[in-house]
Amino acid sequence: MKRTTTIASVLGVVLTGSILAVLAPPQSAEAIPAFARKYRMSCTTCHAPFPKLKAYGDEFAGNGFVLQDQDAPRYYVETGDEDLDLIREIQAAFRMEGFIKHETRTDKEVDFTAPYNLKFLSGGALTKNVAYYFYFFFSERGEVAGIEDAFVMFNDLGNIDWDVYVGQFQVSDPLFKRELRLTYQDYQVYRMKPGDSRINLTYDRGIMTTLGFDTGPGFVFQILNGSGIGAADEDRVYDNDKYKNFAGHISQDILDIANVGFFGYYGKELADGYTNELWVLGPNGTIGNDKIELNAQYMFRRDDNPWFTATKPSDLIDTEGGLAELIYMPDGDRSRWYATALYNWVDSDDDNQDYERITGHVGWVLRTNFRLIAENTYDIEEEENEFLVGFISAF
Repeated sequence: MKRTTTIASVLGVVLTGSILAVLAPPQSAEAIPAFARKYRMSCTTCHAPFPKLKAYGDEFAGNGFVLQDQDAPRYYVETGDEDLDLIREIQAAFRMEGFIKHETRTDKEVDFTAPYNLKFLSGGALTKNVAYYFYFFFSERGEVAGIEDAFVMFNDLGNIDWDVYVGQFQVSDPLFKRELRLTYQDYQVYRMKPGDSRINLTYDRGIMTTLGFDTGPGFVFQILNGSGIGAADEDRVYDNDKYKNFAGHISQDILDIANVGFFGYYGKELADGYTNELWVLGPNGTIGNDKIELNAQYMFRRDDNPWFTATKPSDLIDTEGGLAELIYMPDGDRSRWYATALYNWVDSDDDNQDYERITGHVGWVLRTNFRLIAENTYDIEEEENEFLVGFISAF
């Protein structure tokens, strides 16, 4: 395996950020704009800055997009049918992003990439303890991408903190949500996919169930097609093989400043009559307060035949990677500006997967739902640079 970075260097970044997070003085005392309109409150109730979720926003999403301490006025239409909960107004919102970008790996001096993303989002309670959420990409890098997240959620089953999601979602959602990151640069460790494998930790279809306790650990279990979210075949079947894949995550809060977790995935896939069996394991953790936060992730993946050959490779194909993300908001959720540092690393027996980049990002919250950003990413392996400025808006 080609080794571009040692685990010790990653742990050094994590340790440094952890010390900063603990020493930072405490401050005194994917929700969407549709929910702010519905409840007539600021987006900062749930986000800081958007789309990054605060603890209250995470609780709101986990409660089926309902505030436990406030009922929305006149949410359902009075029809005279006691068994009909008909939403008076469909909750809808839009998100648009655009950038001006320069990167040294191409011969294009400056590229105007606006809009880079344009999406329609909708979600809300369908009835007591049943909610929905989806978004549609009108444009993603110049193409109509269609629906990505789309699920129905059954909340508080058995009158306990037990939820079930049915639909399509990101396998990595229990870890660090890619859709809620502040940077243009992605979390590459969730996208690693050696050989011709179709499986990574981004979008898939299936069932996800979560179980939480007030003072104990939280559990997540997923049953997945393992085929992504592509179109159905001629038989109107989404799954392209007979196998189902499984993922699980356990997490635990530590005091009020940290959370640690461990993720596992087992899967099997079929292509051209040959199978690839794989597993993924890795810890994750968060430490910080409302001003500074450090997120860290490590993953190890092992495949036995990711190129789907008649004779399996004599050696198993190993891939490992991680991320370390440090977020600084000087005035907590009221900060007008913030800064983020992100380190991405992937090292694989499949050299095409190797990836090592460091990103610096600063943002200015012009309005609560409109921020300006500047970001620079340096590719350590290729010695190339990418710089961009742009806007991210939600309305």
